[in-house]
Amino acid sequence: MPYSRRSRFTVFLHDLTAGAVVSLVAIPLCLGVALASNAPLFSGLLAGIVGGIVVGALSGSQTSVSGPAAGLTAVMAAQLAQLGSFEALLFAVVVAGLLQIILGICRAGFIAAFFPTSVTQGLLAAIGVILILKQIPHILGHDTDPEGEMSFLQPDHETTFSELYALLGDLHPGAATVGIVSILILVLWDKLPFLKKRNIPAPLFVVVLGVGLQWLFQRLGSPWSIESSHLVQVPVAPLWSDLFDFLRAPALSHWNNLAVYQAAVTIATVASLETLLNLEAVDKLDPLQRASPPSRELVAQGIGNVVSGLIGGMPVTSVIVRSSVNINAGGQTKLSTIVHGGLLLVSVVFLPGCLNLIPLSCLAAILFVTGVKLATPAMFRQLWNDGRYQFAPFLVTLIAIVFTDLLIGVLIGLGVSLAFILNSNLRRPLRMIVEKHIGGDVLRIELANQVSFLNRASLERSLGEVPRGGHVLLDARGTNYIDPDILSLLRDFKLRTGPARGVQVSLQGFRDRYQLDDEILYVDHTTRDLQDRLTAPQVLRILREGNERFRTGRRLSRDLGRQVQATALGQHPLAIVLSCIDSRTPTELIFDLGLGDIFSVRIAGNVTSSKVLGSLEYGCALAGAKLILVLGHTRCGAVTAAVDLAQTRHGPAVVECEHLEDIVQDIRPSIDAEALHDFRLLSPEQQANRVDAVARRNVQYSVRQIVEQSSTLRGLIDEGRIAVVGAMYDVSTGQIEFITSNGEAVAEEI
Repeated sequence: MPYSRRSRFTVFLHDLTAGAVVSLVAIPLCLGVALASNAPLFSGLLAGIVGGIVVGALSGSQTSVSGPAAGLTAVMAAQLAQLGSFEALLFAVVVAGLLQIILGICRAGFIAAFFPTSVTQGLLAAIGVILILKQIPHILGHDTDPEGEMSFLQPDHETTFSELYALLGDLHPGAATVGIVSILILVLWDKLPFLKKRNIPAPLFVVVLGVGLQWLFQRLGSPWSIESSHLVQVPVAPLWSDLFDFLRAPALSHWNNLAVYQAAVTIATVASLETLLNLEAVDKLDPLQRASPPSRELVAQGIGNVVSGLIGGMPVTSVIVRSSVNINAGGQTKLSTIVHGGLLLVSVVFLPGCLNLIPLSCLAAILFVTGVKLATPAMFRQLWNDGRYQFAPFLVTLIAIVFTDLLIGVLIGLGVSLAFILNSNLRRPLRMIVEKHIGGDVLRIELANQVSFLNRASLERSLGEVPRGGHVLLDARGTNYIDPDILSLLRDFKLRTGPARGVQVSLQGFRDRYQLDDEILYVDHTTRDLQDRLTAPQVLRILREGNERFRTGRRLSRDLGRQVQATALGQHPLAIVLSCIDSRTPTELIFDLGLGDIFSVRIAGNVTSSKVLGSLEYGCALAGAKLILVLGHTRCGAVTAAVDLAQTRHGPAVVECEHLEDIVQDIRPSIDAEALHDFRLLSPEQQANRVDAVARRNVQYSVRQIVEQSSTLRGLIDEGRIAVVGAMYDVSTGQIEFITSNGEAVAEEI
């Protein structure tokens, strides 16, 4: 319990310091967004306060920070110009908030699940690149562009890149010194132990240092003195009563103005999309990887926009920049968001003069380092290693956001991602597998989860590749939707095109509403006709191929329910497998066989006896099986017990089992002196290899015993009707080696 309290207190301290850092960074961002939107500066601060306190309290996200967003600057500027007054725009913000509340109640946040990971990561990397590019001028004292402005085309008619060129003739030595020193401190803080152990977070130290250096440079005079244009510029009211003059009320008289509602729909749409995108991105940055409820976030943002609009603030959304700073500063719960909003309120009301002593360059340094952490080379390497279908949308999203703005760039990234999805779907809407069933080859076409009209060309081409006289299985078991156009194509191929070319068409997994009945026309189990036609070498080949499918994970798809019905009236097995009872050697599985394909005789140590021989004789002479396979395996427990008994004459397994002695005695002829020589002195691996060698000889011995002890089976062998072979199954690899009674490998033709 004391540890729990201490842990909660630590989290509380982290949230307090993170909230303080975010509030300091948020002030110039709020002012810059308002300036870029042609809105009153105080409206940006009000939005930041509402985003922190109101949205922070209602949100389900623990790390997301809301406020005025750069992605809305172009929308706000355009709508303000169209409506003609800021008060009319405030009314639109209130209506937009109500629309967001309705969207959240209707659970419209589900669309967040459809944002591809590559696009979300492209958003994070793009914000990082933009922060780096946009903050370099501010770090060096070139502050012509508003701090919170993030678009490529700037209000001052410069671009992100031309601004970098313009700063070469407008460097401020004092501001640049503060900015560069701040970056060095932020980078070294986590690398130097004596700094890392300090309780004060690096961003707060940087701000305090920036204020101190600003005071020092003020004493040095020009050119080091940092003027107000390079400092935070919070509006200051001469008197307390004048603070209320900064507040604006929405013009409710515009309730019948259609343009207001059009603006509201635009603001609600853009703000909701940006919120959901940022929320998805922030969850990926969260060290604890918590998932935020998107629909609840829409409700919280909607309430925040209603409140912000009513008191004269700008629209609020979840903001990736502030959220990233919050996470990097150690914020762990939404208390840091609320603290940030509360400190904004206190600072703007009581300490505006103190805030205006903070150099923009030290705040820009904090954002610059945040950008470096967002656009890490590791992210680029990860997406590159994931392949072009991940890297291309990621890179396009990044470039598009940098050269346009957040929303347009994301929409372009989503378009590219969709194009890659469609391209992949067009090229591989289905999976084609040639299956070698007992009755012959079958081309199985496995339809995708969603089969639309876009897949028609590819599916038509695949059906056209089915050879004349062939067999195709259309497998829809994993399909949730099939376009009517595709269903028409499948019906036409089933009823007309396929039969005209001699192609048999089987169907599997089609739902009742598709009006295509499941029908399997090929033989996937042994019949009397197949049994009569196949020879022992052909049966052996079937077993080889089945084991290869099992080993490589390409097992045939079988309708076991249908096989139950088909074999209910009789059985016509191809082979008899005499195997061990070991749980790792299920015969039908390791040979990839179905019901009714083989007789399975299982006995510990795969030894022979009169009862075993009787079973083998019945299977071959009466039931028509063409092959007897004696299947041993590595790491055999029965063989190990036999070797133990031969060593000690009192093996533990035999002592505990009343009737195991009979099986052990049948295995003993396969144990030679070499197997027992120095057995106890060998390593466990060497002992296991000796046991495997005995198991192999035991298989050979059982094959000879079958032929020698059963005149019935020997006669069938002489007539060429059956063959008897041995095999060893490796329990480690799943591989089967077929061997003769002399231990030689069995060729394809026996």
